[in-house]
Amino acid sequence: MPLSVAVPLAVCVLLAVTAPRLSRALVPRVAAWMLTCAAAVGAALWTGALALLAFAGLGRVRAVAALGPWSVSFLHTQDPVSTPLACAAGTVLAGCLAWAAVTAYRRGRVLTAAYRKAARLPDDRELIVVDAPRIEAFALPGRPGRVVVSTGMLRSLEPAEWEAVLAHEQAHLRHHHHAFLHVLHLAAVLCPLMLPLAREGEYAVERWADEEAAEAVGDRTLLARALARAALAGQPAHPAPAATGGPVPRRVRALLSRPPARRRTGSLLVVTLLLLLGLAGLGQATADTRALYEQALHTYAVRHCGGHPCR
Repeated sequence: MPLSVAVPLAVCVLLAVTAPRLSRALVPRVAAWMLTCAAAVGAALWTGALALLAFAGLGRVRAVAALGPWSVSFLHTQDPVSTPLACAAGTVLAGCLAWAAVTAYRRGRVLTAAYRKAARLPDDRELIVVDAPRIEAFALPGRPGRVVVSTGMLRSLEPAEWEAVLAHEQAHLRHHHHAFLHVLHLAAVLCPLMLPLAREGEYAVERWADEEAAEAVGDRTLLARALARAALAGQPAHPAPAATGGPVPRRVRALLSRPPARRRTGSLLVVTLLLLLGLAGLGQATADTRALYEQALHTYAVRHCGGHPCR
């Protein structure tokens, strides 16, 4: 196994350290896209690198090598990956894949239930008011998407504040923010190193909706006050995008400051270069692994089949 497999793993670590910080220099919409894409690619790099390391150990098992067939002794002399390391990589990979499958199934059921619930609602109104004392308002994805608000929320906010919260939830629906959250969460489950990106990505998604809502109502202070009052009154009990999602105090501070400057920075370039480096490293490691096993096949053929392909 070539040492190039370390490149994608190193890139995952660098993404976890740098991407959340770099995203803060970007407007929320761009930051949300960058973090979501980076988390998805980072999870793919992590999975691919672990798979190559695990295959290094699996390929030296004689029962597996006989299926090739390739020379186990050649792999032992040429492959620098130790058996314990390969076994550890395989164990971690199996655990991540299993937990990701369970998570994808659970969140898929939640999303499917949301679509079905939206379709069963009696009319095509975007706003649905439910009689419940709990303080909550959230975007329910579907065809059409709905904004669900409780009567407890309506009683806790002034009319102008409620209009601001409604604009926030409409922004969630308009840009399909539930898809961003699902990708971020699944990437963090598949690769624990992506957890900082998932947390910062969730914040960026909420800030994206905040900025659009503030622009719609024309009053950033009004939206900040509405979010603070809603957060103090109660928290959402569902995975749908909600007005009180993410770190609300940080969102309120951002709304009370100047709107984010639409300046171009090197943040996107740095993250893009890291992703390209990781993909190039994974591609090189895959190509080197293939070449290694082709040599192992040739060695076996020379030793056991007179240099001809074994049948």
